[in-house]
Amino acid sequence: MTNRITELFGVKYPIIQAGMVWCSGWRLASAVANAGGLGIIGAGSMYPDVLRKHIQKCKKATSKPFAVNVPLLYPNVEEIMQIIADEGVRIVFTSAGNPARWTPFLKEKGIIVVHVIANTKFALKAEACGADAVVAEGFEAGGHNGREETTTMCLIPMVQAVVKIPVIAAGGIGSGKAMLAAMALGAEGVQIGSAFAVAEESSAHPHFKERIIDAAEGDTRLSMKKLVPVRLLKNEFAEAVAQAEAGGANAEVLLGILGRARAKLGMFEGNMEEGELEIGQVSAMLKEIKPATEILEGIWQEFLLEVKRIKAFN
Repeated sequence: MTNRITELFGVKYPIIQAGMVWCSGWRLASAVANAGGLGIIGAGSMYPDVLRKHIQKCKKATSKPFAVNVPLLYPNVEEIMQIIADEGVRIVFTSAGNPARWTPFLKEKGIIVVHVIANTKFALKAEACGADAVVAEGFEAGGHNGREETTTMCLIPMVQAVVKIPVIAAGGIGSGKAMLAAMALGAEGVQIGSAFAVAEESSAHPHFKERIIDAAEGDTRLSMKKLVPVRLLKNEFAEAVAQAEAGGANAEVLLGILGRARAKLGMFEGNMEEGELEIGQVSAMLKEIKPATEILEGIWQEFLLEVKRIKAFN
C-alpha cells in the first residue's frame, strides 16, 4: 500500500506505534520499524542523556525510519530538541503543547514534523505552523487526552475536512477493523498505542502489561480534566482522583494528589495500586502479550481481510 503517509515516512505500512511514556523505548521502536511500521521513541519519560542513548541504540537496531515523540510541555525541551537534531533523527511527533515554537526549528533542520491534536482548531494551527501531518486523537485514547471528549469517529472526518495535510487517526485503534474504519473516515494512517504497550518489546512493567490484558469494558476513566486530562486504568490512585474530582477539587489539589513520578511508579516500576496507569479503552480488547512484529502483521492482515469483505458488498 502506498499513500501520502507511507511516502512521507518511507515505511511499508501506514501504521505508527505511539510514543507512550514508560513503554516506548528503542527496543519497541526498532521492532516496529523492522516490521514495516513507524516506531516511535517516547521522550516524555526520558532525561536528555537517556534519550540520546535510546536514539543511538535504535539506529544500531534498525536501518528503517523511526521517530521521536516530544511532549512540548515537559521540561528540558530545548536540550531534547538539540539532541534530536544532533543525532540526525528524521521524524518528530510533537504533542501536549503549542507547535508554533518548535515546528520552524525542526523544519529548518530538514526534520518531518507531525503534531498530535484533539480538535479542528489545533489541527489548523499545526498546519499553519508547517506540520507535515497531524495525529487526530480521539477521546478513547490512553494517556493525555483532549478536553472536548470528542470520539475518534467524530474527530477524524472533522479534521480531515479542514486540513490539506495527511491525517493520522488515533484513539481506540487496536485492530485491522478499526484501522479500516479510520481510513474510511478520511485518515491516511493510524497511530496505535495500547496494543503496542503490551508488546514483548515494550518497556512497560510486566505487572502493567498483565493488568492491561486483564482489563474489561469500563475499566478506564478520563481523569484530571482540571489539570491535564488523562485516561487511566481504575486502581486506588485513580479512585482517589475520582473522589477528589467529585468533591470539586481544583487543579492545585489534583496536582498534590498526583505528586511526582506517579506514572513511572505504575507503568515502569509495577505498583498497580498507587501508580498512574495510562491506557486506552481498547485495552478491554487486548488479551495477549505478543512480539511487536506479530501485533503489526495481525493488524495489517485483518485490515486486508476487511477490505476484501467490504468490496464483496458490490
